Amino acid sequence: MELSTYSDYAVRLVNTEEPERGTDSLTSVEAVRDLFGPSRHAARRATDADVSRLRGVRTRLRAVFTAAAEGDEVRAVDLLNSLLMEFPTSPQISGHGDLDEHGRPRWHMHLADQPANATASYAAIASMGLAFHLTDLGMDRLGICQADPCRNAYLDTSTNRSRRYCSDRCATRANVAAYRARKRLENDTSGRTAENAQPSRERAEG
Repeated sequence: MELSTYSDYAVRLVNTEEPERGTDSLTSVEAVRDLFGPSRHAARRATDADVSRLRGVRTRLRAVFTAAAEGDEVRAVDLLNSLLMEFPTSPQISGHGDLDEHGRPRWHMHLADQPANATASYAAIASMGLAFHLTDLGMDRLGICQADPCRNAYLDTSTNRSRRYCSDRCATRANVAAYRARKRLENDTSGRTAENAQPSRERAEG
């Protein structure tokens, strides 16, 4: 697995909360375990305490995405470095038993679970993955959805770095809203033009 793919852990955690809608799905041990998925050993160590701990990490990771989306690269890096120092990782070479066409192991880098607690493990993986994504692809690849009221985080993997929304659904909703706004403006402009033209016709007829 490419280390940058671990950045999805950061996105998943940040998007458990929708601040503008006042919703939060990170409310139980089961929700913590769901974040890890079925393959992480650390998920089995999750306790009630990890709910509040991960919420704190979530706030800090959202701040990284927000700073990046606002073009404040220095602040985004400082915030991410703070997480990296607090939650260090243990990279290991792993093969998972996969073999190539010649029967040789397919070695790759792997981030090992942290022994302290589930939060430390998740935060370490999410932060390191985000750091590799940032340094490999650029700060402008971290974004916050621009469709109101959504403020989900996303990773821009488009070829032309043009992504502005977290999903096709949000992109469609934003485009429809923009179209309706343009039509209202056109109708208002046409209405004012017609109103201004009426007195002129009346004066001409008089």
